[in-house]
Amino acid sequence: MTKSDYLKKTIEHIDIKKHNVIELVDAMENMAFSARDLNRAAKIFDRMITDKETTIILTLAGSIFSAGLKKVVFDLVNNNMVDAIVSTGALMVDQDFFEALGFKHYIGSRYADDNELRELHIDRIYDTFIDEDELRICDDTTAAIFDSLDPRPYSSRELLWHFGKYLEDNGGPKVDDSVIYAAYKNNVPIFVPAFSDCSAGFGIVMHQTNHPEKHVSFDSGKDFLELTKIKLESKETGIFMVSGGVPKNFTQDIVVAADILRENVPMHKYAVQITVADVRDGALSSSTLREASSWGKVETTFEQMVYSEATLALPLIAGYAYHKMNWEKRKKRNLNELFL
Repeated sequence: MTKSDYLKKTIEHIDIKKHNVIELVDAMENMAFSARDLNRAAKIFDRMITDKETTIILTLAGSIFSAGLKKVVFDLVNNNMVDAIVSTGALMVDQDFFEALGFKHYIGSRYADDNELRELHIDRIYDTFIDEDELRICDDTTAAIFDSLDPRPYSSRELLWHFGKYLEDNGGPKVDDSVIYAAYKNNVPIFVPAFSDCSAGFGIVMHQTNHPEKHVSFDSGKDFLELTKIKLESKETGIFMVSGGVPKNFTQDIVVAADILRENVPMHKYAVQITVADVRDGALSSSTLREASSWGKVETTFEQMVYSEATLALPLIAGYAYHKMNWEKRKKRNLNELFL
């Protein structure tokens, strides 16, 4: 088989605007197990949106954009349903920015011959394929952006703002659902606390190699300080977490950091997490929101774990809140302006 034989049919991102799931999710209230959990999570997320005093932070991990969930997050940003994002670098750069440059993810198979894929420069994420040669172009583009900036330490939020500006200055994204570009246009800050772990990491290696004396660097401490500032500036906060990992812990930790800087900072008032991780091994991704309460991070009144794979649960929870339309009356936070 040739490369073109593998890279034929593209992943299509689900559009929550086209599917009113309110009746379906409401019906789950009278079911059991994960269905009832999902119903409660959807109502908590909608409650975050209606609470005028609450800043909503969305955390993202896992390869959910390559799987077809990018437009869901785009709609959350574009319709003022989240105020800040904390994500893995792979999602924001290797998948969102990658598609904004005009590249695609393709429907594949987990049974493909991985040795053959490697020979053809095709990367596999479970049952999704990506053109490695196009990813290298994404790497090079991040390096070019770093080359264009003043040499100094930057937070990931600053750099992703420049990624959005790069798209703006070069005719806009090649797609109409870029999360980075929507965040840039809507003053929604994006934080990637492990920014080296993606295409931007390869770009910074190239940039710093070519500019050993004066270069751009990633300041993870500044990331933590800036996100903590958002907590300090917010009367209440709610977190909507898709998967776990570093974004989850980073966002929960800002409560402790804020309390160190100013005593009696409230815990996150609302918290929802979608995960398939097993809680029994004590790992971060699986730790329950009630466990986080013991650390002083999350209140337990409005918290809900949803043990489900994200491609199933996220469109239902986000779609429910979208079609409730309470976001239409919500005041825009414009949190990027805190750092001007």
